[in-house]
Amino acid sequence: SVDIDGDYTETLAVFARLVSEWQPDVPIFLIGHSMGGTIASYYLLDHQANFQGAILSAPLVKVGDSVSPMTITMSKVLSKIAPKMGLTAVDANGLSRDPAVVEAYVNDPLVFHGKTPARLGAELLSAMQRITAEADKITLPLLVVQGSADSLVEPSGAQMLYDKVRSGDKTLKIYDGFYHEVFNEPECDHVLQDVEDWLESRLR
Repeated sequence: SVDIDGDYTETLAVFARLVSEWQPDVPIFLIGHSMGGTIASYYLLDHQANFQGAILSAPLVKVGDSVSPMTITMSKVLSKIAPKMGLTAVDANGLSRDPAVVEAYVNDPLVFHGKTPARLGAELLSAMQRITAEADKITLPLLVVQGSADSLVEPSGAQMLYDKVRSGDKTLKIYDGFYHEVFNEPECDHVLQDVEDWLESRLR
């Protein structure tokens, strides 16, 4: 079984503790991409005091407008009776406009290429619902980066998160025409420079 509020957040907690031990007295920023953005956002709801700030890239934080209440209910039912049943698969062509990035993803033996199991899908939906409802708990410095042509994650989720967090220091950057992995797009140097500038301005 899979539990976002446990399997993933506990692993993140262990990693964050290890990093703080390896780098004592150094500001720590949390970064999460896609489903990692789900986990990071969920974790921040209860543990943001452990970080100086956070960067979320194409965060999976909003249930798509096309997902009906019936679909959500059915995902919960399936997660109980058929937790390993595959529901949806990632379309690799939506990752990046760079064919080399897509090819590397398709040929990477460490990437799971199957369909998302029903249990994981239900857990993600539950996590997104909590993030949407409680995002105003987040108050630390926050940078959200998102491609406007992202077909894998609802781009409006980035805007929703930006609007709902109560951070006095928050920035949303939407990259026009970019796909899901903004750090792996042909113009990624521009995105990485934006992130570097944001970080440096908060370390002065």
